[in-house]
Amino acid sequence: MPTRQWSIKFPNLAIASDAETLELDGLTSPLRQNPPIAMPQFRRWADLPPDLLCRIGDILDLKCYASARGACTAWRCALAPPSPSLLVVLDDNRYRPSAASLPTQRSFELKPILSGGRCVGSSNGWLALSICLYGGHNMFSLFSPISGTEILLPPLIYESRWVSKLVFAPNPAKDDFVAAAICDIDRLAYVTAGARRWAILDPVRLVAGDQLADVVYHDKGRVYCLTRCGDVYVLRLPERRRRKPVVAEDSAAGPSEQTVPVLSPTDHPALSFHGRRNQQQRNLRMMCYEHRRWREYQPHQSISHIKAAFGPDVLMPRKVPPGSVGPDLNAPATVEPLLSESNLPFDPDNSFAPPYNTVSVFTSAKNLVFCEGNLYQIWRNASCTVTLQLPGGGHRRVSENEVLVLRYYPRRQPCWDAVTDLGGYSVFVGRNNAVSMYAEGIPGLKGNCVYWIGGSGRDQGMVFDMETGRSTPCHPVAGVVPGLPKSTICWFFLSDMVNNCNINGGRRVYQTRARVRAERAQDAEE
Repeated sequence: MPTRQWSIKFPNLAIASDAETLELDGLTSPLRQNPPIAMPQFRRWADLPPDLLCRIGDILDLKCYASARGACTAWRCALAPPSPSLLVVLDDNRYRPSAASLPTQRSFELKPILSGGRCVGSSNGWLALSICLYGGHNMFSLFSPISGTEILLPPLIYESRWVSKLVFAPNPAKDDFVAAAICDIDRLAYVTAGARRWAILDPVRLVAGDQLADVVYHDKGRVYCLTRCGDVYVLRLPERRRRKPVVAEDSAAGPSEQTVPVLSPTDHPALSFHGRRNQQQRNLRMMCYEHRRWREYQPHQSISHIKAAFGPDVLMPRKVPPGSVGPDLNAPATVEPLLSESNLPFDPDNSFAPPYNTVSVFTSAKNLVFCEGNLYQIWRNASCTVTLQLPGGGHRRVSENEVLVLRYYPRRQPCWDAVTDLGGYSVFVGRNNAVSMYAEGIPGLKGNCVYWIGGSGRDQGMVFDMETGRSTPCHPVAGVVPGLPKSTICWFFLSDMVNNCNINGGRRVYQTRARVRAERAQDAEE
C-alpha cells in the first residue's frame, strides 16, 4: 500500500520541511498557502505628533510637565521649557502661588504656602519663606511648591526682625542644607544642617551710609555679598555634610554633656542651657504646627490659647548669641572683601571706571549675577530721571529704570567697567538667586536683556533691553486670569534650567587677593 506523506513548510519553524508540495497516493499537487497577516507596526512614543504632544502638555501640572520634557529628545524639543517663570499670587488668595511661564504662555498651579509666609528667596525650584508668628516672631523654612516638601530651619535669634534676602545651596534636604541671609544693614547670618540656631557674624565693615543690598550663592559654599555703594564681600560657608538633627532629650534623664558655668562665679552652681535649648527648639516647632492648624481650621479665633499653652518665654531674647559656633552648632565661616587689597576703606573712584564712580550713588537697586563664569553688577535707577554733573566736566543723564551692567575685571584698575551686551545671555535678578540663561532658542526670551521685577505701582515683570536702553513690561504677565489684581513675587526656575549661576562653567572662581597670595605661598612651599 503506498505510503501517504505530508510535507508542509513553516517559514518560522526550524523543524519544517523544505518541500512545499503535498504527495497523496503518488499524486503531486501544489500546497495552497494563505497570505501572511500583516501585523500593525507600533510607533514609538517619540514619534507622537508635536501638536498632539503640546495639547497633552497643556493639561499637565509643572512636575509632570518637566518630567515629560525629560522623557526623550523629541519631547524636549516639542515642549517649550517652563522656565523662566514669574511667581505670581492673586490678591484675594495670596497663599496660592502660580508659576507664570514666559516660554509656554501658561500658568502652572503650585502647592499653597503657609499662611503668613513671606518669600525672601528662591532657587532651583525651592522658596525661602519667612513665617510670621504672633508677637512679631519669625521662623524660616525652605519650601518646594512643586512637591510640597518643607524644611524647617533653626530659629534666627537676633534683635532685628527683618531679613531682606535668603540664599541656600541647591538640592536641600532635612539633614543636608546650608543657608545664608542678610539680617541687618551690616550683618550676615548662616546656618547648616544639625545646628540649633543661626550663626550671626560680626558687622561687615562698610563705609558711612552704606548697607548690604544683595547676596548670591555660588559654587562650593561661596556667597557673594553686594552693598549699595557697589562694594563686594565673599562669605565662605562651611562645607556641606549630612548631620543628624538635634533630638530633644527627656528632662528626667538629665543633660547628656557636662555643664559649664556661663558668666557665673565659681562658688555658684553651674548653669546648663543644653536642655532648655532643646526644649525651646521643640516649642518653636510646636508653635509652628499650632499656627498652621489655627490658620487652617480656626481662622476667626484668637491665638491667646497658643500663648497660654507655650508661655511668653519660649523664645530666647532677640540678641546676638554669645557663641554661634561650637558642638552641635555651625562650623566657622569667614567674610573677606573682594576688592580691597588691604584694610583700606572702599573707594568708588578706585573701583569703577568713570563716569560710573559718580553714577553708583544714584542707582539704589543693585544685584550680583554670574554669567559664563564672569561676575557682573546690575545697577538700576529706581527713582526719577536725573542729570549728573561729572567731576571732570560734562553731564550724564540716567533715566528712570535705566539699567547698567558692569563686569568685573580682576587685573584692571579700576576693576569694574560697563559692558554693552552679555554675549546672547539674559539675566534674572530680584529676590531669587540671580540666574543667567542663554536666550537663543527659548520662546519668549531675548538675549542681552536684564529681567527684573518692579515698575511703577504694583510690582510686575520687567525687561531691560541693553540694545535699546529701555525697560518695558514683560508680556504676557503670566497666563493668570486677566483682570484680577495680582502681585509678582520673584523669578522662579527649575533646577534643570539654571545656567552658569551655581557653577563656574569650568573657569576659575574669583578669589580675593589675600586668598590668591595665600594659595601661591602654599604652592611655593609644596
